[in-house]
Amino acid sequence: MLAELAFSADDLALTRFTVSPMWEVVTSFRLLAAGPAHPVHRAWIDQVRPRVAAAGLDSGWLAELIPPTGYLPDFLTPPSREPAPALDAELAAIRATPADQVLSDLDYLGRTGPRCQALRADPETRLVRISEEIETYWELALAPYWAKIRVVLNADIFHRVRQVAEYGVGRLFNDLHSTLSWDDNTLRMVRRHCGITREATGPGLLLVPSAFAVHTLTWSRPPGPPQLAYPARGAGTLWEHRPVKRTEAIAAVLGRSRTILLTELEAPASTTELAHRTGISTAGVSQHLTALRDAGMVSAHRAGRSVLYARTAVAESLLAATA
Repeated sequence: MLAELAFSADDLALTRFTVSPMWEVVTSFRLLAAGPAHPVHRAWIDQVRPRVAAAGLDSGWLAELIPPTGYLPDFLTPPSREPAPALDAELAAIRATPADQVLSDLDYLGRTGPRCQALRADPETRLVRISEEIETYWELALAPYWAKIRVVLNADIFHRVRQVAEYGVGRLFNDLHSTLSWDDNTLRMVRRHCGITREATGPGLLLVPSAFAVHTLTWSRPPGPPQLAYPARGAGTLWEHRPVKRTEAIAAVLGRSRTILLTELEAPASTTELAHRTGISTAGVSQHLTALRDAGMVSAHRAGRSVLYARTAVAESLLAATA
């Protein structure tokens, strides 16, 4: 199917980017639920899939609302006026979705499982349950990795903005994805599913880079602007192992043990895992992680009975500067 989105001067003026936690939720869950592990995200899938299954999320609300391919309910990815909305803000928008929109989305989704039926019967109550499940999924699957993901998404936006500044909007649209092309003030999209037209959308365009999207995805519900989620540049480097050089320089400031722990947190890990890998006592690991957390270099995320520690953007920047 060929879809065309025409642009006036006002539409171009209202075109902007956003980093959306909910778009990462729906695209990552779809990828996680797929059969074979995706080659780019295999390391993430191997770590996260057991946690999600242990929490029962592989057969919960998201499993019923997010099919392997095709349409995604619009209410799961509400448009935001912010360049980087917090997950809490997006969940509040989901909970506030009008009942008629929920029913319309479910009609288009065409699924008749028990949870979809329950959502039809009582949208207000069930949307609260859905948002609670999304919070659980976020803590298990995305929060420990969010600092890395944000680096990739922000770098993509920086690259796209620079393209516009140097070459104009045509270069931006032609370079977003192989299924997109820009000509005669019109963005043309070769897509396999639902179409999108300017008549069926609000003004402007919301561009959403995604680390987990494998193709472009669109959202269209007036009066909001259409959304276009696309695969972010650099997503293939997210899970690459990057040895940190000049660790002695960091150790001179942070100390050897804390530097070792930061380098070991290439992937999120528990206190017990870090103690086993580093030879530092569990008590010592806990003490150092507390200090690193107080300094804003490590974050903690509950995963069932365990707590996973992850490097923050501050730590990622520090290690990248010495690599």
